[in-house]
Amino acid sequence: MVANLNTIIISRTDGIGDVVLTLPICGIIKKRYPECKILFLGRTYTEPVIQCCEHVDGFLNADELSVEELKKIHADAIIHVFPKREIARMAKEAGIKIRIGTTNRIFHWGTVNKMVRLSRKNSSLHEAQLNCKLLIPLGINILPNLQELAEYMGFTRLPSLNNSWHSVIEKDKIKVILHPKSNKNGREWSLDNYTKLIKLMPPEKFQIFVSGSDAEHEILKQWTSVLPPHVVDISGKLSLPEFISFISRADFLIAAGTGPLHLAAAIGIGAIGIFPPIKPINPSRWQPIGRRAEFLCIYKECSACRQIPQNCLCMDEISAQQVFSLINK
Repeated sequence: MVANLNTIIISRTDGIGDVVLTLPICGIIKKRYPECKILFLGRTYTEPVIQCCEHVDGFLNADELSVEELKKIHADAIIHVFPKREIARMAKEAGIKIRIGTTNRIFHWGTVNKMVRLSRKNSSLHEAQLNCKLLIPLGINILPNLQELAEYMGFTRLPSLNNSWHSVIEKDKIKVILHPKSNKNGREWSLDNYTKLIKLMPPEKFQIFVSGSDAEHEILKQWTSVLPPHVVDISGKLSLPEFISFISRADFLIAAGTGPLHLAAAIGIGAIGIFPPIKPINPSRWQPIGRRAEFLCIYKECSACRQIPQNCLCMDEISAQQVFSLINK
């Protein structure tokens, strides 16, 4: 163990899914150092996600960060889970005693004093397991499996849902959220396959919701306008805290490797991820972590994945019936 660890900053300033998969290390740290205060440094839009974790004691806004603010915190350590040159520089200038980062960022050689040899791109480990490697300088040298990592998630402080949404949800039906788009961040299952899946779910048994951002609402509205009446379009209508709460009231969420998929898995509902086989975006690196999380992937060699990604059909070879079978299971 490392002596005098009173405050630790976890720095992860990228997307929602990345943040969710970083939360287990907060639980691992709390188990080893229960009196330690954990502050999570993230982007403004990820704050509602971070606030859901019982292991995090406070949020630091990376979009408003300054050296002066870091100095006032008197942190004992910072872990640069997502390397950012400017944050690494500020952490050093603020005099944070233990500054942990990977060796494969050149700027870390002048700003980090506890370096971990780690290559995410070439590793066979899951993203959440790779994050655990950064705990070694804190005297925590463990590599939990994915089931164990789910127990460290601590995603329990869920926000409340506006009462107006309660009347939309039919309690006597199985509620399934479809999240077809990925904010242009990854491969997607086709809308044609989502349509086929909807046809497999009878309206007397299922209530279906289509989710997405404001921008995705515009992309999807032509498709959603011709869907059956038991499909409710909620895209662009919920804030992130409301969406998190809405997910917690559903039974399943189906998506590619996006943030909402990882939120659903962390909350504990049936999260079904649809993935391509190509590294580093395959399920071995990014599958959802949760007690009811599942994924589907067609494992094959696919040259089109790299050469012409938009022509890749690996994900669309996964049938609607395969997804429906997981829902029934």
